[in-house]
Amino acid sequence: MTFINYASKEINCKIVYYGPGLCGKTTNLQYIYNKTAPESKGKMISLATEADRTLFFDFLPLDLGSIRGFTTRFHLYTVPGQVFYDASRKLILKGVDGVVFVADSQEARMEANIESIRNLEQNLKEHGFDLATIPYALQFNKRDLPSVVPVEEMYRTLNYKREPTFEAVATTGVGVFDTLKSVAKQILIELKKR
Repeated sequence: MTFINYASKEINCKIVYYGPGLCGKTTNLQYIYNKTAPESKGKMISLATEADRTLFFDFLPLDLGSIRGFTTRFHLYTVPGQVFYDASRKLILKGVDGVVFVADSQEARMEANIESIRNLEQNLKEHGFDLATIPYALQFNKRDLPSVVPVEEMYRTLNYKREPTFEAVATTGVGVFDTLKSVAKQILIELKKR
């Protein structure tokens, strides 16, 4: 849920990057962090384990303008990709305002994408959210690799609700900001309805 701080006139929104292990969630946040002006970002925290690059979360407040005189800050998180960190995934989704699902475009990773998107749907339900209604974007990452699944096939397999979908190469930034802006815009539209 969006947190409004009336004293500082700030609206805080939470965007979670979800997807299978090593699909590019952390790479997305690192690219955004590196390309964002110092005055518009906070400190990014990244925790790593042997099995996965992100154990808990990456945190990046990102200022994207104001609503009714309130500054809007987006806090970006990633979940760990490995299934055995499911308790952490659930915890990180608590109070989410929007989700980016990062799919690995490699043929060998399609089953992991499907398993992860089903896990996202289930974990959102446990927090009272519905993937069909929450602000959401789908990113097909790693489009620069040789054995990628055609975009049309990925769309047929992973598209949930005709959500905005972006091809990406997170290491070079292709599609990274487009994906983030899409979810942020959806969240702002929801906030203006309230």
